[in-house]
Amino acid sequence: MHNTVHFILQGKGGIGKTLVSTMLAQWMKTKDPDSLRCYDTDQENTTFTRYKAMNVKHVPVMTDARTFDPKRFDALMVDILESDSNCVIDNGANTFSPLMAYLIENAAFELLQESGRAVFIHSIVGGGDTLHDTAFGFAATAQATDTPIILWENEHFGLLQTPTGKVFTESQTFNEHAGSVKGRIRLSQRNSDTFGADIKKMNTARMTLDEVMQSEKFNVMEKQRIRLVYRDIFDQLDSVDW
Repeated sequence: MHNTVHFILQGKGGIGKTLVSTMLAQWMKTKDPDSLRCYDTDQENTTFTRYKAMNVKHVPVMTDARTFDPKRFDALMVDILESDSNCVIDNGANTFSPLMAYLIENAAFELLQESGRAVFIHSIVGGGDTLHDTAFGFAATAQATDTPIILWENEHFGLLQTPTGKVFTESQTFNEHAGSVKGRIRLSQRNSDTFGADIKKMNTARMTLDEVMQSEKFNVMEKQRIRLVYRDIFDQLDSVDW
């Protein structure tokens, strides 16, 4: 992994964008520990910036009047273009539409690619009651750009199935845009009383995997379950043809 730029984009809030950002950034750090820059453009919930071990830079792209300021995103683009680091950009739901409009209007994806950067969009589709809205967000993103998409299938809210039992990856929505999907990562549904509680405890403390492994606040079985979750995600990321 070198000279890559990763945008985490999904219009629905609370679907796991920051979780994906933290997992992706930690995996990338295992590949190139000295070449990683993380950014948080979320105006309302700057959760990614609270992971101190990742040294995340907050980019306030909204004005005090609650309007999107494209010049502020200009500064982020310049920062990315002037570095040769791997970059992870966590974008909030409240800036999804204006940010996509900016990226498309200014041909920002193309500019990054022309500068020698490999660019990826990470789109999260959730199960259960979140499926309809997140599937729409995935489709809207795929329609707007030819940039390769990494699809994250988040089963935390339930399996990615319609009421009739059809899974998302067999749906017309997915098939129409399957050509844009470079890789798929499954956030598997796990026991909420053990795995779920441990990951929640980790995220609430804003800790990385390495920090959890060194912490006395987690017992040996909590550490084991968290390690298993991250091993699963890291193995899937390894299998993507970047």
